[in-house]
Amino acid sequence: MDVRLHFQEAGAGDALIMLHGNGEDHTFFEHQVPAFARSFRVIALDTRGHGASPRGRRPFTLDQFACDVHDFMDEQEVQRAHLLGFSDGGNIALLFALANPQRVASLVLNGANLFPEGLTAEVRAEDDAAWVRAQQMGDTHTLDLLRLMRDEPHIDPAQLSALEGIPALVVAGSRDMIQEDHTRLIAQSIPGAELAILDGTHFVAAEDPDAFNRVVGDFYAAHGFGM
Repeated sequence: MDVRLHFQEAGAGDALIMLHGNGEDHTFFEHQVPAFARSFRVIALDTRGHGASPRGRRPFTLDQFACDVHDFMDEQEVQRAHLLGFSDGGNIALLFALANPQRVASLVLNGANLFPEGLTAEVRAEDDAAWVRAQQMGDTHTLDLLRLMRDEPHIDPAQLSALEGIPALVVAGSRDMIQEDHTRLIAQSIPGAELAILDGTHFVAAEDPDAFNRVVGDFYAAHGFGM
């Protein structure tokens, strides 16, 4: 691994790795870390090139970010972890789970998408306009971030059948930037996955942490995790 990922850690018990979204850092989970540290060893990462984690020399892609999670777990001697991912973090969690199912205890996917067309048409138009502005300004960092949203991921829903046996919860806001039918497609494609649509936007975990934490906590409790 060419970089060392910055992270915040709290609590003890089974590892719960939290993966933030595009352009954010581990502080997105400021309301989740203390809540779940009561039951888990919570590790909130800064993705490569985000927050305090270096950009490094390797490709700036979701596949590389998933490889970074694998290397980070090896460094921290975490053999198996619960993954909670928001937005691009959910996409990273999915890619990691598909490549390393034996290392995933459970999945919580909040605002994830399988391919760029899963975003609403309005958001995709905004991203296209932002792309033009960033090109005009020569803003390479913003272009890197926008490229992730415009070009990735590329996950065939049929691939998700390989996640059978991994407890999964798919969460989105009622006014999410991910189309609701796309969110439902993800839940329907993961065998046995649960679905929760909460009142709110794409950022419902930050907007209404009590509701989000309750849904996720109930999911963990129902499967006997963190007890």
